[in-house]
Amino acid sequence: MSAPGRLVSKLWESDPERMWPWARRLVAPVTMWLAPSYGYGLERMPETGGGVAAINHLSAIDPPLVGSLSPRTLYFMAKAELLDMAVVGDVLTWTGTFPVRRGEGDRESLRFARQIARDDHMVGVFVEGTRQKLGYPGEVLPGAMMIALQEEVPIVPCGVYSFGWSRRNRMPCAVVWGEPMDLGKIPKSGRGYKRAAELVGDEIRHLWRQAGQAIAAGFPETLPDGARRSGPVYPSFRDVTATPSSSTSVKKAAA
Repeated sequence: MSAPGRLVSKLWESDPERMWPWARRLVAPVTMWLAPSYGYGLERMPETGGGVAAINHLSAIDPPLVGSLSPRTLYFMAKAELLDMAVVGDVLTWTGTFPVRRGEGDRESLRFARQIARDDHMVGVFVEGTRQKLGYPGEVLPGAMMIALQEEVPIVPCGVYSFGWSRRNRMPCAVVWGEPMDLGKIPKSGRGYKRAAELVGDEIRHLWRQAGQAIAAGFPETLPDGARRSGPVYPSFRDVTATPSSSTSVKKAAA
Protein backbone atom coordinates (compact mmCIF):
# COMPACT_ATOMS: atom_id res chain seq x y z
CA MET A 1 0.00 0.00 0.00
CA SER A 2 1.20 3.52 -0.78
CA ALA A 3 2.14 6.02 1.96
CA PRO A 4 -1.04 8.11 1.40
CA GLY A 5 -3.03 4.89 1.45
CA ARG A 6 -1.61 3.92 4.83
CA LEU A 7 -2.48 7.37 6.18
CA VAL A 8 -6.11 7.05 5.06
CA SER A 9 -6.24 3.52 6.44
CA LYS A 10 -5.38 4.82 9.89
CA LEU A 11 -8.43 7.11 9.78
CA TRP A 12 -10.59 3.98 9.57
CA GLU A 13 -8.50 2.17 12.21
CA SER A 14 -7.59 -0.28 9.43
CA ASP A 15 -11.10 -1.72 9.75
CA PRO A 16 -12.94 -2.53 6.48
CA GLU A 17 -16.20 -2.85 8.40
CA ARG A 18 -15.96 0.88 9.17
CA MET A 19 -14.98 1.72 5.61
CA TRP A 20 -17.75 -0.16 3.83
CA PRO A 21 -20.69 2.16 4.74
CA TRP A 22 -18.75 5.08 3.27
CA ALA A 23 -17.47 3.12 0.29
CA ARG A 24 -20.99 1.98 -0.62
CA ARG A 25 -22.22 5.55 -0.78
CA LEU A 26 -19.46 6.37 -3.22
CA VAL A 27 -19.29 3.18 -5.25
CA ALA A 28 -22.92 2.02 -5.44
CA PRO A 29 -24.41 5.13 -7.16
CA VAL A 30 -21.65 5.12 -9.76
CA THR A 31 -22.08 1.37 -10.30
CA MET A 32 -25.84 1.72 -10.75
CA TRP A 33 -25.29 4.55 -13.23
CA LEU A 34 -22.87 2.41 -15.20
CA ALA A 35 -25.06 -0.70 -14.96
CA PRO A 36 -28.74 -0.11 -13.99
CA SER A 37 -29.25 -3.25 -11.93
CA TYR A 38 -31.12 -5.02 -9.15
CA GLY A 39 -30.36 -7.85 -6.78
CA TYR A 40 -32.63 -10.68 -5.69
CA GLY A 41 -32.55 -12.88 -2.62
CA LEU A 42 -30.48 -10.55 -0.45
CA GLU A 43 -32.60 -11.75 2.48
CA ARG A 44 -31.00 -15.18 2.04
CA MET A 45 -27.59 -13.96 3.14
CA PRO A 46 -26.91 -15.02 6.77
CA GLU A 47 -26.90 -11.91 8.97
CA THR A 48 -24.01 -13.14 11.11
CA GLY A 49 -21.31 -15.79 11.11
CA GLY A 50 -18.60 -16.72 8.69
CA GLY A 51 -19.21 -17.93 5.17
CA VAL A 52 -18.05 -17.95 1.58
CA ALA A 53 -19.90 -16.12 -1.20
CA ALA A 54 -19.36 -18.18 -4.37
CA ILE A 55 -19.85 -15.92 -7.40
CA ASN A 56 -19.54 -16.35 -11.17
CA HIS A 57 -17.59 -13.74 -13.13
CA LEU A 58 -18.56 -12.38 -16.56
CA SER A 59 -17.55 -8.70 -16.74
CA ALA A 60 -15.45 -5.99 -15.14
CA ILE A 61 -18.50 -4.51 -13.37
CA ASP A 62 -19.03 -7.67 -11.28
CA PRO A 63 -16.99 -6.81 -8.12
CA PRO A 64 -18.60 -3.40 -7.41
CA LEU A 65 -21.99 -4.73 -8.58
CA VAL A 66 -21.99 -7.70 -6.20
CA GLY A 67 -20.53 -5.60 -3.38
CA SER A 68 -23.28 -2.99 -3.79
CA LEU A 69 -26.00 -5.65 -3.84
CA SER A 70 -24.76 -7.57 -0.81
CA PRO A 71 -26.20 -6.93 2.65
CA ARG A 72 -22.86 -7.76 4.26
CA THR A 73 -19.27 -6.70 3.83
CA LEU A 74 -17.53 -9.04 1.40
CA TYR A 75 -13.81 -9.67 1.71
CA PHE A 76 -12.93 -10.33 -1.92
CA MET A 77 -10.04 -12.40 -3.17
CA ALA A 78 -8.51 -10.52 -6.13
CA LYS A 79 -5.56 -11.06 -8.43
CA ALA A 80 -2.37 -9.69 -6.89
CA GLU A 81 -1.66 -7.44 -9.89
CA LEU A 82 -4.85 -5.48 -9.20
CA LEU A 83 -3.80 -4.60 -5.67
CA ASP A 84 -0.43 -3.40 -6.95
CA MET A 85 -2.09 -0.65 -9.01
CA ALA A 86 -1.84 2.93 -7.75
CA VAL A 87 -5.01 4.27 -6.07
CA VAL A 88 -7.13 1.26 -7.12
CA GLY A 89 -5.03 -1.07 -5.00
CA ASP A 90 -5.32 1.23 -1.99
CA VAL A 91 -9.11 1.49 -2.23
CA LEU A 92 -9.50 -2.27 -2.60
CA THR A 93 -7.30 -2.90 0.41
CA TRP A 94 -9.25 -0.41 2.55
CA THR A 95 -12.42 -2.41 1.86
CA GLY A 96 -10.89 -5.76 2.82
CA THR A 97 -9.80 -7.13 -0.56
CA PHE A 98 -6.75 -9.36 -0.36
CA PRO A 99 -4.46 -10.78 -3.07
CA VAL A 100 -4.33 -14.21 -4.63
CA ARG A 101 -1.77 -15.29 -7.21
CA ARG A 102 -3.66 -16.85 -10.07
CA GLY A 103 -2.25 -20.01 -11.61
CA GLU A 104 -0.28 -20.83 -8.47
CA GLY A 105 -0.98 -22.86 -5.38
CA ASP A 106 -1.33 -19.77 -3.19
CA ARG A 107 -1.56 -21.38 0.23
CA GLU A 108 -1.03 -18.09 2.03
CA SER A 109 -4.15 -16.57 0.44
CA LEU A 110 -6.18 -19.66 1.35
CA ARG A 111 -4.97 -19.49 4.96
CA PHE A 112 -5.87 -15.81 5.01
CA ALA A 113 -9.34 -16.51 3.63
CA ARG A 114 -9.90 -19.26 6.18
CA GLN A 115 -8.97 -16.86 8.98
CA ILE A 116 -11.49 -14.30 7.73
CA ALA A 117 -14.27 -16.91 7.61
CA ARG A 118 -13.23 -18.21 11.02
CA ASP A 119 -13.61 -14.68 12.41
CA ASP A 120 -17.27 -14.58 11.30
CA HIS A 121 -16.83 -12.60 8.08
CA MET A 122 -17.93 -13.33 4.50
CA VAL A 123 -15.21 -14.17 1.98
CA GLY A 124 -16.11 -13.25 -1.61
CA VAL A 125 -14.70 -15.58 -4.27
CA PHE A 126 -15.17 -15.49 -8.04
CA VAL A 127 -15.07 -19.24 -8.22
CA GLU A 128 -14.02 -19.74 -11.87
CA GLY A 129 -10.71 -18.02 -11.13
CA THR A 130 -11.00 -15.59 -14.04
CA ARG A 131 -13.57 -13.74 -16.12
CA GLN A 132 -15.52 -16.00 -18.50
CA LYS A 133 -15.56 -14.98 -22.17
CA LEU A 134 -18.27 -17.24 -23.59
CA GLY A 135 -21.24 -15.63 -21.86
CA TYR A 136 -22.07 -18.27 -19.26
CA PRO A 137 -20.59 -19.52 -15.94
CA GLY A 138 -17.53 -21.70 -16.26
CA GLU A 139 -16.12 -24.57 -14.24
CA VAL A 140 -16.01 -23.93 -10.50
CA LEU A 141 -12.54 -24.34 -8.98
CA PRO A 142 -12.16 -26.05 -5.58
CA GLY A 143 -10.55 -23.19 -3.62
CA ALA A 144 -13.77 -21.70 -2.22
CA MET A 145 -15.02 -25.18 -1.36
CA MET A 146 -11.86 -25.87 0.59
CA ILE A 147 -12.30 -22.69 2.64
CA ALA A 148 -15.92 -23.52 3.49
CA LEU A 149 -15.34 -27.18 4.29
CA GLN A 150 -12.21 -26.62 6.35
CA GLU A 151 -13.83 -23.85 8.42
CA GLU A 152 -17.26 -25.54 8.50
CA VAL A 153 -19.08 -22.45 7.22
CA PRO A 154 -21.81 -22.26 4.56
CA ILE A 155 -21.39 -21.43 0.91
CA VAL A 156 -23.74 -18.70 -0.30
CA PRO A 157 -24.03 -19.08 -4.10
CA CYS A 158 -24.50 -16.02 -6.27
CA GLY A 159 -25.45 -15.85 -9.94
CA VAL A 160 -24.46 -12.72 -11.88
CA TYR A 161 -25.81 -11.91 -15.34
CA SER A 162 -23.55 -9.22 -16.79
CA PHE A 163 -22.05 -10.62 -19.98
CA GLY A 164 -21.72 -7.96 -22.65
CA TRP A 165 -21.45 -5.08 -20.21
CA SER A 166 -18.76 -2.49 -20.91
CA ARG A 167 -18.29 1.22 -20.38
CA ARG A 168 -19.61 1.72 -23.90
CA ASN A 169 -22.49 -0.70 -23.38
CA ARG A 170 -24.04 0.18 -20.03
CA MET A 171 -26.60 -2.59 -20.09
CA PRO A 172 -28.78 -3.67 -17.15
CA CYS A 173 -27.35 -6.50 -15.04
CA ALA A 174 -28.73 -8.65 -12.25
CA VAL A 175 -27.46 -10.47 -9.17
CA VAL A 176 -29.35 -13.38 -7.59
CA TRP A 177 -28.34 -14.80 -4.20
CA GLY A 178 -29.16 -18.40 -3.38
CA GLU A 179 -29.88 -20.16 -0.11
CA PRO A 180 -26.81 -20.97 2.03
CA MET A 181 -25.44 -24.42 1.24
CA ASP A 182 -24.23 -26.66 4.07
CA LEU A 183 -21.47 -28.87 2.69
CA GLY A 184 -20.68 -30.45 6.07
CA LYS A 185 -21.43 -34.02 4.95
CA ILE A 186 -18.89 -33.84 2.12
CA PRO A 187 -15.42 -35.21 3.01
CA LYS A 188 -12.53 -32.79 3.40
CA SER A 189 -10.49 -34.29 0.59
CA GLY A 190 -9.61 -33.61 -3.02
CA ARG A 191 -12.52 -35.74 -4.16
CA GLY A 192 -14.83 -33.98 -1.69
CA TYR A 193 -13.78 -30.51 -2.85
CA LYS A 194 -14.44 -31.56 -6.45
CA ARG A 195 -17.89 -32.87 -5.58
CA ALA A 196 -18.70 -29.68 -3.66
CA ALA A 197 -17.58 -27.61 -6.66
CA GLU A 198 -19.97 -29.54 -8.89
CA LEU A 199 -22.91 -28.94 -6.54
CA VAL A 200 -22.15 -25.23 -6.14
CA GLY A 201 -21.60 -24.86 -9.88
CA ASP A 202 -25.03 -26.32 -10.60
CA GLU A 203 -26.64 -23.85 -8.21
CA ILE A 204 -24.73 -20.86 -9.60
CA ARG A 205 -25.85 -21.74 -13.13
CA HIS A 206 -29.45 -21.94 -11.90
CA LEU A 207 -29.16 -18.51 -10.25
CA TRP A 208 -27.46 -17.06 -13.34
CA ARG A 209 -30.37 -18.20 -15.48
CA GLN A 210 -32.80 -16.61 -13.01
CA ALA A 211 -30.83 -13.35 -13.23
CA GLY A 212 -31.10 -13.34 -17.02
CA GLN A 213 -34.83 -14.06 -16.85
CA ALA A 214 -35.30 -11.21 -14.37
CA ILE A 215 -33.68 -8.76 -16.79
CA ALA A 216 -35.79 -10.03 -19.68
CA ALA A 217 -38.95 -9.64 -17.55
CA GLY A 218 -38.14 -6.04 -16.64
CA PHE A 219 -37.02 -6.75 -13.07
CA PRO A 220 -40.20 -8.08 -11.39
CA GLU A 221 -40.65 -7.43 -7.67
CA THR A 222 -40.20 -11.13 -6.90
CA LEU A 223 -38.87 -14.17 -8.73
CA PRO A 224 -40.94 -17.36 -9.12
CA ASP A 225 -39.15 -18.89 -6.12
CA GLY A 226 -40.04 -15.90 -3.92
CA ALA A 227 -36.70 -14.06 -3.97
CA ARG A 228 -37.39 -10.34 -3.49
CA ARG A 229 -35.97 -7.51 -5.59
CA SER A 230 -33.62 -5.05 -3.94
CA GLY A 231 -31.47 -2.10 -4.88
CA PRO A 232 -28.09 -1.21 -3.37
CA VAL A 233 -27.68 -1.68 0.37
CA TYR A 234 -26.62 1.36 2.42
CA PRO A 235 -25.84 0.40 6.02
CA SER A 236 -26.55 3.06 8.60
CA PHE A 237 -23.50 4.81 9.97
CA ARG A 238 -25.04 4.30 13.40
CA ASP A 239 -24.79 0.55 12.88
CA VAL A 240 -21.05 0.60 12.23
CA THR A 241 -20.15 0.06 15.87
CA ALA A 242 -22.59 -2.85 16.00
CA THR A 243 -20.89 -4.77 13.20
CA PRO A 244 -18.33 -7.46 14.10
CA SER A 245 -14.84 -6.03 14.48
CA SER A 246 -12.64 -7.11 11.59
CA SER A 247 -10.27 -9.99 12.09
CA THR A 248 -6.72 -9.20 13.19
CA SER A 249 -5.40 -10.50 9.88
CA VAL A 250 -7.68 -8.19 7.87
CA LYS A 251 -6.73 -5.16 9.95
CA LYS A 252 -3.09 -6.00 9.48
CA ALA A 253 -3.49 -6.16 5.69
CA ALA A 254 -5.43 -2.90 5.58
CA ALA A 255 -2.93 -1.05 7.75
